[in-house]
Order: sequence, then C-alpha cells, then structure tokens
Amino acid sequence: MVLKKQINRRQSTRDYIKETLLERILGGHYQPGERLIELQIAEELGTSQGPVREALRDLEAQGLVESQSYKGTRVREISEEEIEDSYQVRSVLEQLAAELAAPKLKNNTDSIKQELDAFRQAASKRDIKRYSQHDMEFHRQIVEAAGNQLLSELWNSVVLESRFLATIKQRIGEEDLQRLADAHLPILEALHAGESEKAGRLARQLICTFHSKRK
Repeated sequence: MVLKKQINRRQSTRDYIKETLLERILGGHYQPGERLIELQIAEELGTSQGPVREALRDLEAQGLVESQSYKGTRVREISEEEIEDSYQVRSVLEQLAAELAAPKLKNNTDSIKQELDAFRQAASKRDIKRYSQHDMEFHRQIVEAAGNQLLSELWNSVVLESRFLATIKQRIGEEDLQRLADAHLPILEALHAGESEKAGRLARQLICTFHSKRK
C-alpha cells in the first residue's frame, strides 16, 4: 500500500521522511535489525532517494539506525548492556543537572510541569511512545536549565531517544508507567522550591530505582 501524507508547507521533504521513519521505528513498525531500503521507502512515500538518504543520516546521528558498507542501513538493536551502561552515567549527570538547575527554576517550572502532565496522562493510557517523548523532554529541560554546555552535550550523547524508549519498553513496561510518572512529581516540587540537594538526590534515585537493571 502506498502511504502518502500531505507535507506541511513549512516542512522539508527530508524532515517529513525523518518524522515518518521515526514514528515507525518508535512505534514498532520497523523492528530492531530490520533493513531500511532507500528505494523502497522513496517509492512508498512518493519522493526521490536523496531526501530519504539524508533522513536516514539524521536518524543515524540519533542512534536509531546504523549503516554498514555493503549491508545497508538497519534499525539499530539496543542491548541490555548498552542500556545499563548509559543509565549508570545518566544518573550522575542528572543529579548534577538538577542541583545546578534548582536555583534557576525556583518558582519557574511551568514548562516542565506541562511535560510532566503530558506524560502522566500518557501513562494513564499506557501510551509508551507518547510517554517516552514527554518524559525525555522533562529531563532535557532540567539539563538545559542547568546552564552547563558540556553537561548538556554529555547528556545528549548518553540519552539517545532509541535508548530512552528501549528502557521504557524492556525494563519498565506499560503496567509500571503510572508509578514511574508519579515518581517525577517530587523532583518537580524540589525544583520549584529551589532545593538543589534534594532535587539532585531525587533525580538520581528515580533513575536508579526504575531504569537500572533489576536483579
């Protein structure tokens, strides 16, 4: 079946393809290890191979696909070891980020609260994809509020969207989404109150409790 969407006038063909492929990968339409064929995608979406190639490069930079010579491009598989390594590092980065961000976010957490409300609602509907998107943005805003460029760069390199979603699916699951969502509320409250030490401790505790490998 040919799938063709109406491209927004402000949206480039490359971005349209990227968003379409991203939605399919995160939604499970394309499975880990599955090959993504440029010509097939181009024909399906009614475009040329050039923007498809560009979109795949963007997704590779996000860690969602990988390309190998003579083997083409495939959806990247996220191993348990990779997830564990990333969240050991992430727990430290986010503790520091929350500590630095708290004074700057005191009485100024409306934007972060909107993300929290969005993924709590997604949790109630067991919508893992939407949950993952807003949860990741919640944490990203805290990191950016810390005002440390190197910290932000390190966080972005560790917290790839593919790893984030893989953790939600493989280690938490739909049944525990609501509990995970609710556990973010004390962090928001500590940030709103400007309590650096408490915010940092809660941020690290949340990751260690929910994201680290359960024995």
